[in-house]
Amino acid sequence: MNMKLETLPPYRIVFTRQVGPYGDGNRKTMEEIKNWAKEKQWLTSAVFLGIAQDNPETTKPEQCRFDACLVVPNDYQMPREEGFYEVTLPGGLYLVFQVQHTKEALQKAWTEIFPAVYQNGYEVDSKPVIERYTGESGKDDICELCVPVK
Repeated sequence: MNMKLETLPPYRIVFTRQVGPYGDGNRKTMEEIKNWAKEKQWLTSAVFLGIAQDNPETTKPEQCRFDACLVVPNDYQMPREEGFYEVTLPGGLYLVFQVQHTKEALQKAWTEIFPAVYQNGYEVDSKPVIERYTGESGKDDICELCVPVK
């Protein structure tokens, strides 16, 4: 698993949220944001983010929140659309882990990234971990797990 230190800029995002057990619902929610991006003709340069807002080890599965996000230009005028929201994620220092975009590789990475953070002398910051996907339609074979550190 490749790792690098990166300073992420603040991201202005549009997101839609899924509440319930992580898994298939997350994929469906990501498809919703991809379809929204397709309508705006932004797929070729899209940056998609996935943010699991809760730890499934401490939050009941039916209460876990997952946000599927699209980074949008700062000058974009967000219309009111039901189920889509806008926010700016703070930037900052992140350890970025490149992981194969498969269920097995991601599950394994989630167990390895936090020990790797501490082994490299960092602490996890209080911001959420971000899954970042780039490329046309976010269909890269690579997922970047971005862990906020201090």
